[in-house]
Amino acid sequence: MLRRFAISFLVVLLGVCAGARTRPHYGGSLRVEIEGDPWQSPDGMARRLVLDGLTALDADGGVTPALATEWKSDDNDHRWQFRLRSGIHFHDGSPLTANAVVMSLNLSCTANCPWTAVRAVGSSVVFTSDSPMPNLPALLAGDAYLIALTRTEDGQTPANPIGTGPFQLTNSNNGVLTLTANENCWQGRPFLDQIAITANRPIHDQWLDLSTGRADIVEAPAQDLRLAQQQRLTVVVSPPVELLALQVSDTGALANPVLRAAIAQAVDRGALSNVIFQKQGEITASLLPQSLTGYAFLFPAERDLNKANELRGGLTPPPLTMAVNGDGTMQLAAQRIALNLHEAGFTVQVATGHNNARADLVLRKLPLEGADSADALAILLHAAGENASVTWQGPSALFRAEHDFLDLHTIVPLLELPRAYATGERVRDLKLRADGTPDLADASVEGAQ
Repeated sequence: MLRRFAISFLVVLLGVCAGARTRPHYGGSLRVEIEGDPWQSPDGMARRLVLDGLTALDADGGVTPALATEWKSDDNDHRWQFRLRSGIHFHDGSPLTANAVVMSLNLSCTANCPWTAVRAVGSSVVFTSDSPMPNLPALLAGDAYLIALTRTEDGQTPANPIGTGPFQLTNSNNGVLTLTANENCWQGRPFLDQIAITANRPIHDQWLDLSTGRADIVEAPAQDLRLAQQQRLTVVVSPPVELLALQVSDTGALANPVLRAAIAQAVDRGALSNVIFQKQGEITASLLPQSLTGYAFLFPAERDLNKANELRGGLTPPPLTMAVNGDGTMQLAAQRIALNLHEAGFTVQVATGHNNARADLVLRKLPLEGADSADALAILLHAAGENASVTWQGPSALFRAEHDFLDLHTIVPLLELPRAYATGERVRDLKLRADGTPDLADASVEGAQ
């Protein structure tokens, strides 16, 4: 009996110790390294730590309250009213008001806004539009519409971004952005005291710093996931959250829809997936994932070079310019697509840093977010510059809407890609948001008290 009691006591004690060891603690600093700019929109890692939106997307992509506690629509979705959460202050102590929200939105959205006008009405923000806005709550969760203070109480323009989020920007020096915990955050104080984000760090250097203990969280791009597994890195991987797509101009040299259709037939998605992205991208010819709609398989994704040449016929289009939004891997993908199009009779020059507005083709990544398929389609199209509203009227109607849009061949879907991050031994409770970026507000580090 004594032996059984001793064994039982030891098991309980070990369980308590394990729970105490893994339970999040307040304090500590987290060191993060990324290839890009932590403040650049969209998807700048620091933006969602410092700023909040009127709404947010939870981990599953559902729309949830944030700075707004509730909302309602009138006039067949032509008018929306969002009631602000009371008692919220910006990091400098200024109160969050409807006027401050309107000023921020007017500054951040100067073109292709989902609304026609926005104004403050008491403690509410009211949006109106000449066309219906059924997806507005989901769109307002986007990075472009996060709320920042534009004028301090003494009428000055803030030197640094000031928001209401769990962290506030305290320093930016030598490529390192330092964020400090917001003690009075309306969501509750984050566990971490500080986050240091090192920008413009190559992936090889990130992984080296992780292995030597100089970094806690680094990026693991889709094309490097297999290598990360071979190196036994601890990796957190999202479901597909980005759509690699070729955006095709419908003006100038490609105003003819037959030429755009030929381009869509000429692209070899299999080569992009197998060679460039190391089989980490799901091949697709649909805008939305199969898991969300159930009909993505109905869009044929196989390359048909004969069909491409047949569509082009005797037309000889002038040389085309392709811009690329992204890193070296995106450049390689663009070069591969240019080779595909050359085989179909097109001449394409890949231009690094070219102005997207003047390019005939743009290779880019578009967001795959939202638990509601109609919202997800609206978010994707809005990111592509298409101010389209999508109303849920059943899967058949959604399929027709997507089919009709794809028939324009202004967006050619290619691959669905995940996002992933490698973590060090100190990191605890790291989860990814609906867009695949890390939710550092709820993360903690081992050894914090």
